[in-house]
Amino acid sequence: MISFLISMCLLVVGYMVYGRIVERIFGPDNRLTPAVAKADGVDYVVLPSWKIFMIQFLNIAGTGPIFGAIMGAKFGPASYLWIVFGCIFAGAVHDYLSGMISMRHDGKGLPELVGGYMGKGFKRFVLMFSVFLLLMVGAVFVYSPAIILGNLTQSWMPTLQHAVMLWVVVVFIYYVIAAMLPIDKIIARIYPLFAFSLIFMALSLFVGLLIKWPSLPEVWHGLENPGLVDQPLFPCLFITIACGALSGFHATQSPLMARCIKSERMGRPVFYGAMITEGVVALIWAAVSSYFFFDGGAQAVGSTPAASAPEVVMAVSKSWLGVFGGILAMLGVVAAPITSGDTALRSARLIIADALNFDQSSVSRRLMVSVPIFVVTLLLLWFNINAEDSFNVIWGYFGWANQTLAVFTLWTITVYLVQHRKPFLFVMIPALFMTMATTTFLFVSKNAFGLDLTLSCIIGGGVSLLALLWFLKWAKSERRRLWR
Repeated sequence: MISFLISMCLLVVGYMVYGRIVERIFGPDNRLTPAVAKADGVDYVVLPSWKIFMIQFLNIAGTGPIFGAIMGAKFGPASYLWIVFGCIFAGAVHDYLSGMISMRHDGKGLPELVGGYMGKGFKRFVLMFSVFLLLMVGAVFVYSPAIILGNLTQSWMPTLQHAVMLWVVVVFIYYVIAAMLPIDKIIARIYPLFAFSLIFMALSLFVGLLIKWPSLPEVWHGLENPGLVDQPLFPCLFITIACGALSGFHATQSPLMARCIKSERMGRPVFYGAMITEGVVALIWAAVSSYFFFDGGAQAVGSTPAASAPEVVMAVSKSWLGVFGGILAMLGVVAAPITSGDTALRSARLIIADALNFDQSSVSRRLMVSVPIFVVTLLLLWFNINAEDSFNVIWGYFGWANQTLAVFTLWTITVYLVQHRKPFLFVMIPALFMTMATTTFLFVSKNAFGLDLTLSCIIGGGVSLLALLWFLKWAKSERRRLWR
């Protein structure tokens, strides 16, 4: 528990100290934001700051800081270190700067930003890559809440499969409506309730940990893999825990709120603060899961350490929080993926519309872009439901794609900082590290190349070195151009 409490304090200090340093480097000012300058009543809408924070928090949360933290806890207390330092020095920096750079460019989406700073080739790649990731998020985040809701309501239906399919239909219909309507009609009205549920769940579990005070593995007891998962700590931990530490998906969501913020000075509490809050949620679930896996918590709630992430969530929520608390906790767990899935499809619509320079003010124009998105999402969802063990497989691909997109975002931010004559090492270092982690994972993963770990690390290190050399060569010529 000591490592856990220290980690919680570090997240708070990270927001107060490092977040302010990053803010000063960027330099927000009093210029007109896109929400004011381009107000259209659909996507560019000024919203209250507290609502923007709630929406941003739910947009980026999903099941990542819950399921990812649960699976990551199997690697032992090393998960604490990645959540804390990854969140402060990589994830929150990534979210804040991608959101603020988007705000400086009229709320443009990630592919447009990448294209503007990295070139048209990178833009085309990131456009296809980010849209595919968003559609995958939409499919996964239809199915995962439907499974939980189906288990809760199966007594009302002939079979569990019928219950799950019913909720798949209900959730997907909601996605269609939320992705099409103006942002202040549904999202801005119901998200605060869902955010409250998610925060209540996290705080309740935190209190439960303080009351139980379980004997959790501490960081100083060792950081090696304790053997609950047959994967190497590096790079797999850094792919398994994505949304609670660093997530490229967030860079596709930040432009949504960049179009709704009235003042640039709200960027740190909205973007950096939402990521730190997500880190707190991930850290709490990592601690709860450590109790579940390593200190007899599974037996205490009538389960086993081999339980899946959704089973851990349901077992802990019901046994720790009682009937009312369990309902609110489950509402938070269900709301998290739903509120990420609907904005994922909304982001996909906006990214494609930006790429085509296609106005989205009318319903008919939004439909022209949205219908193909919905069709592809349904196809991915069909595969997810019918393929054997597809959820775990697609989650693995989602984790890798998520972090790979973060790599492109971090390099884009680094280029932006160089071009604006600002310090850039604090972003370049996470970019290099994640370049190596994602490349190594691609080659070592059994679902990809399946190579030896040592060879995979050598390849990952080589790719990172090439990226560094390319960047240094470009930065040298860019500095000469800027200082002429």
